[in-house]
Amino acid sequence: MSEPSRHRQPWSRDELIVAFELYCRIPFRKTKATNRQVRELASLIGRTPASVARKLGNFGAFDPELAKRQITGLSHTSHADREIWEEFHSSWPALVLESHKLRMEMDGSLGSGGIAPSLPSGPSERMAITPQRVHQAFFRDAVLSSYDGMCCITRLSIPEVLIASHIVPWRLDESLRADPTNGVCLSATFDKLFDCGMISISPRNGTVMVSTELGSSSDPVARAEILRFADISVFKPARLGPNPDLLAWHVANVFRG
Repeated sequence: MSEPSRHRQPWSRDELIVAFELYCRIPFRKTKATNRQVRELASLIGRTPASVARKLGNFGAFDPELAKRQITGLSHTSHADREIWEEFHSSWPALVLESHKLRMEMDGSLGSGGIAPSLPSGPSERMAITPQRVHQAFFRDAVLSSYDGMCCITRLSIPEVLIASHIVPWRLDESLRADPTNGVCLSATFDKLFDCGMISISPRNGTVMVSTELGSSSDPVARAEILRFADISVFKPARLGPNPDLLAWHVANVFRG
């Protein structure tokens, strides 16, 4: 059965924004009409689940990681789809807060006179707890879904111990706080090792780099459970892969090579 004519109307900018935000938050293989989150968004914006699922697939057509995997069926994109991708792919904090505000308006949580979170104006401005949590929740969902819920080094897939690790730390660059390409999915132990520079990831070939300090350790647990991953290729994300320039920054500024 074809969709009602009202569903054939061009997508509005607001609809595209909330759809793109959802595209980032769920694994690409789950962008289907039967997905609960897809159905919820469809109900929120008054479109069919099939229509929303197709739109999420359209955004996938612009993702370079999916292009490398030669995913088929990514077609029928529009100029408006590309505009949203390009606008927010370079301004993730704006996407997160604007989509959050739009969802609140759409479901009635934010009245016409309500106040939505705003972007911080500078590094010295302390973000309110609500925008901070919105950024953190989006970043975690986007990074973990890109890696299909697996640590990129160990392949561990227990959600409770997985961390969306920032490559450039949260405190250093506000513009990168919600950027999924500034993240890798790591188990808790490897997140701490990455954060303190004991390990890094090569921007050239995506292999695990181990510091000389850790490499010379005589600790039997370190040798058995950590050093065995040295020079091993990390698990490649399905989409929104880590920015090589940011990995290079981590190697130069955090890694204890």
